[in-house]
Amino acid sequence: MPNIKPISDLRNYAEVLRDVSMGEPVFLTKNGRGRFAILTIDDYEKTRQKLKLLEALAEGEQAAAKGELYTLDEVKSYFSDRAKDYEK
Repeated sequence: MPNIKPISDLRNYAEVLRDVSMGEPVFLTKNGRGRFAILTIDDYEKTRQKLKLLEALAEGEQAAAKGELYTLDEVKSYFSDRAKDYEK
């Protein structure tokens, strides 16, 4: 169940922050409407990485729709070259 608190509870912010845990953000309301979310840095970073992945997948889908496709050998070569760059 989501942890929802009025923004006025931030007067005692230490208690609000104690309620924030991995995978369980605290949602703050203002005038009865959801306004803010407090989440852990780990949750924030995971969310950012998921968004990046979704953006990359959307770009790939758009490229495929335009007929911009690569062969399996081209993909293997690309990633093989990238792996070599990381080994340096």
